[in-house]
Amino acid sequence: MPIIRAQDAKRFDMHGAEFSGLAAPSRGSSENAVWRVKIAAGTPGTAHRLTKEEIIVALRGKAEVRLGDQVHVASAGDVVIVPEGTEFSLTVLEGEPFEAIAILPVGGMAVIGAQTPFTPPWAL
Repeated sequence: MPIIRAQDAKRFDMHGAEFSGLAAPSRGSSENAVWRVKIAAGTPGTAHRLTKEEIIVALRGKAEVRLGDQVHVASAGDVVIVPEGTEFSLTVLEGEPFEAIAILPVGGMAVIGAQTPFTPPWAL
């Protein structure tokens, strides 16, 4: 079983967020991609959909979570389950940054608006 050291996690920046790729096919995982995301306070969310269910575990801060027509607030310790095909976004509230761990099955893709679906680079 491979161990991915924190200092070896590949980092990516997109839409005002920093993503650290933890587990993915390129790092030995065959079933799930896992990453850590850090978003600065006051950063607006980018609405998107996923082709597979995503799980987000909030570690720090607060974020407004839009799931379809519903709006919630996720705080440290909360878990957000994003159903496949549901438009969603995370907007970080004022104060401290929001940090979370996200899990997406391998092969899951993101879709922003009418753009072509893509696999996030941290999930490859």
